[in-house]
Amino acid sequence: MSATSAATPPQERTTAAAGRPGDPHRRGSTLLRHLAVVVVAGLLLLGVSYVVEPFRNFQLATVAAYLCATAGLTVLTGLNGQLSLGHGALMATGAYTVAFCQNAFYDRGVTGGSLLLVSLAAAIVATVAVGAVVGVAAARLRGPYLAGVTLAVAVVVPALTVTFDGVFNGEQGLSVPVEPPPLALGAYFPYERWQLWIAGAATLLTLLLLANLVRSRYGRTFRAVRDDEVAARLAGIHVARTQVLAFVVSAATAGLGGALLAVLAQSVSPGAFGLTLSLFLLMAVVIGGLGRLAGAFWGAVLLVALPDLSHSVTEQLTLSAAAAQRLEGNLPLAIFGITLVVVMLVAPGGVQGLLSRLGRALLARLRAGRS
Repeated sequence: MSATSAATPPQERTTAAAGRPGDPHRRGSTLLRHLAVVVVAGLLLLGVSYVVEPFRNFQLATVAAYLCATAGLTVLTGLNGQLSLGHGALMATGAYTVAFCQNAFYDRGVTGGSLLLVSLAAAIVATVAVGAVVGVAAARLRGPYLAGVTLAVAVVVPALTVTFDGVFNGEQGLSVPVEPPPLALGAYFPYERWQLWIAGAATLLTLLLLANLVRSRYGRTFRAVRDDEVAARLAGIHVARTQVLAFVVSAATAGLGGALLAVLAQSVSPGAFGLTLSLFLLMAVVIGGLGRLAGAFWGAVLLVALPDLSHSVTEQLTLSAAAAQRLEGNLPLAIFGITLVVVMLVAPGGVQGLLSRLGRALLARLRAGRS
């Protein structure tokens, strides 16, 4: 921090960070840069989908679905400073909404390629409504009280699906009928590749919107409230409204992620969205790099890789069937916890922070070698 910024009162620094109108040319260049990155990522994903085997396509699609949730949680916790232990329940809201919509369409004999888009949009709207209610309550709470409210949501929502089993079909859950790929792609077009295209397109669009939100005036107000609520309030920022907006944005992305998971699995059940998932999501964004959208990607990759790693470790051990089942069920949480401790000790900025430091060091060495 320079001497000038150090001598500036906190409220004036907050005003400069949150209220600066910005250069329209700079905003335009930021949008174009983000759009270019998304286009390149989309082309890369398209090429990869033709190279890897179907199961890997399904895994990449699952990473994309989780990335929607981890990116939104990164905005909420990393940029706005609100701790949420209930994002698994928000994902369940989106998943069940898309299941209800798809079943309603198919029961009435309504078909069409755009129906899935309608169902995904309905899932986002439903989760936004739930997120707005929880966000209003969360805006009035701090610290452990905020964590307690979101924890209650994570416990209550799956319990409701079991209690009202006539609507949600209890532990068995609901099927999610999804139409096959369009015939224009060919009669033997792999279904897993089509799943990756759907999940990848939705996730890239979400990341584009979030990246521009982070760089906008709203992103600056998120950070201002996170850094100092008193200074933000003195600078004219409506703190409660900002916190509710952050929660609603995060809820919308979580709902989309849950809906995509339901579409990929073609089913939804309460067991897939328990409290453990909420804990995994929070640990994933911390390990990946809290406050960085790129870190959300590494967290999503870890969420998909852990079950495979746990299964591989369990297969290497000579255990009874019951012991192997207990170990495989608890091993991911143990690995996540150990990884979290190691990352916080070795790389407090998470995986993305470590990669950024390594990149800067390499760039500095290259510049020094040229001079």
